[in-house]
Amino acid sequence: MHHIGIIGAGDYGAQHARALQAIDDARIVAASRTNAEALAQFTAEFGCQGFTDYHALLAQPDIDTVVIATPHHQHTPIALAAAQAGKHILLEKPMAPTLAECDQILAAALAAGVRLMVGHTNRFASTYRIAKALIESGDMGRVVMGTAAMQKFWFEPNRRDWHLDRTSGGGVWMTVGIHPLDRLIWLIDSPVETVSARFGTYFHEMQADDTGMVFLRHANGAASMVISTGYSTGAPKHTTELTCTKGMLSIDYATGVQIGREDRWQTLPESVPQGSWMHEALVAEWQGFLNAIDHDHEPSVSGEAARATMEVVFAAERSSAEGREIRLGELS
Repeated sequence: MHHIGIIGAGDYGAQHARALQAIDDARIVAASRTNAEALAQFTAEFGCQGFTDYHALLAQPDIDTVVIATPHHQHTPIALAAAQAGKHILLEKPMAPTLAECDQILAAALAAGVRLMVGHTNRFASTYRIAKALIESGDMGRVVMGTAAMQKFWFEPNRRDWHLDRTSGGGVWMTVGIHPLDRLIWLIDSPVETVSARFGTYFHEMQADDTGMVFLRHANGAASMVISTGYSTGAPKHTTELTCTKGMLSIDYATGVQIGREDRWQTLPESVPQGSWMHEALVAEWQGFLNAIDHDHEPSVSGEAARATMEVVFAAERSSAEGREIRLGELS
């Protein structure tokens, strides 16, 4: 039985808690949040202890694993403290606001001998796992081009001030665009060599981007493009499209996986979601992480894999700021 602490008992912390309730060998022991009133509501719902200081949660000897679902700029100090306390860590994306901080987290987890996994939940969505299996089977041939978009209404009820300022890890690219970026990196499965990007702020008054387009060149010759939008007026789009040497793939959370061949699209019936794709993905994510802890192997989304995605995130920001293509490795 794994005893779990939730650091960041907000909206997404609650999503994690509901996923953990579906797992037999996991028990939510404690949660932390600085807002005492909101914390009390959380602990009442999920039947756990509450701490307004995460250090007190980390001091609990019965907790073996924590999830960190706090504002982005708080990830690094909490992850370092969790590693030093000997807790296995599921860290929400984005890993950290700078590449240097990503490296600090990696080093701390390695030194402490704890497992670190970063919550790139899209990799666990059933539609994307089916598409990944198709690619790995060789049935689609090699992926040569890809596009992925996440375009959504930005000012959702859970949006906070820190989301609106890049200095606190905010902005649409760090919060939203990282999802389609990571999907493409994972599906194409070839390191990104160069990045060219353009970001802008067109919809909202904030000190961060709300739109972006990013072009990637991969080591195996593939090319891909990410569209990241947090609109004030528009319509949502959450798709990934891949051009492969033996056909095309269109992947969507809501409609499933479509294969394009012989001038027509065919939906794979088993890929059409029957429930909440996000809840099911979070359950699968936790099952994978706890299995990695139990069998002492690297989680499927390792700290190193997450760092590789973050390096592309930061390279894209530099490309936009400097108006030029950035070669990966320039930031190291």
